[in-house]
Amino acid sequence: MKMNDWIRAIAGIFVLVSLALAHFVNPNWLWFTAFVGVNLLQSAVTKWCLMEKLLARLGVKA
Repeated sequence: MKMNDWIRAIAGIFVLVSLALAHFVNPNWLWFTAFVGVNLLQSAVTKWCLMEKLLARLGVKA
């Protein structure tokens, strides 16, 4: 998979896991869902993504 595919997959997993945690554990986990959304918006505006940097260090190709 390419970098963008990994980023989308990880973001989707984070959102689904945080929604499940909010439902079954504590509603405060919705803050993590909001954090993921804000980071996606920020990366679209600034063209900088921390997850992209982390994945690049792990050897994922752009």
